[in-house]
Amino acid sequence: MSTGRPAIEPLADDAWLLVFGDVIDDQLNRRVHATATRLSAVGLEGVQDIVPAYASLAVFFDPGEVDRDRVRQHLLDAALSDTGAVEAVRTREVDVPVLYGGAAGPDLDTAAAELGMQPDELVRRHASGQYTVAMIGFAPGFPYLSGLDADLALPRLDSPRVRVAAGSVGIAGAQTGIYPRESPGGWHLLGRTPLTLFDPLREPPCSVAPGDRVRFTSIDVSEFDRLAGDQGAGNA
Repeated sequence: MSTGRPAIEPLADDAWLLVFGDVIDDQLNRRVHATATRLSAVGLEGVQDIVPAYASLAVFFDPGEVDRDRVRQHLLDAALSDTGAVEAVRTREVDVPVLYGGAAGPDLDTAAAELGMQPDELVRRHASGQYTVAMIGFAPGFPYLSGLDADLALPRLDSPRVRVAAGSVGIAGAQTGIYPRESPGGWHLLGRTPLTLFDPLREPPCSVAPGDRVRFTSIDVSEFDRLAGDQGAGNA
């Protein structure tokens, strides 16, 4: 982990990468998002996109509109100014209902066995965690959540699935996450939420944003069906 001056690297002819550290750490991640917030607030002509990750921040720009060295200095100024503002980044608390096990969580039993615990203990410990959206990546609206109990960490599946249902909640490494849409995937699937996390026709399209706090709530099949019906009615 690093708490000093971030490194800055060329990512492409039209992008810089600010690197704050090399580990999954909530303090580093808050610093990344505080810097992203300052960059967005100040603005710079020619900057096209700001993409925060776990411990780094990519900034894309139009080299025809702004000098790359000017963008570089702009990034360093934002990263080094007012480090006390890290805690001031606004976040939301988001509750995510999850139906654990069965067809919704096909890996729950095997994951629990691999971790040396009963499935209900895995559900309890996963649902009792307090998570932070560290970044959105892999697929549009896919939240990578830090804060997973270290005892629940699992490597990715040896053979990824071709199809993972939308709303599936999984574990991979030291993180947990939610598949917003049907896609391939190699995470251990513990359950599924009926919530629609990503809708390109909605504003904003993503239900969660980097920095948000997420808590999972275990629900039964009837509650899943009811909430899924409500989501469908809302999207009609």
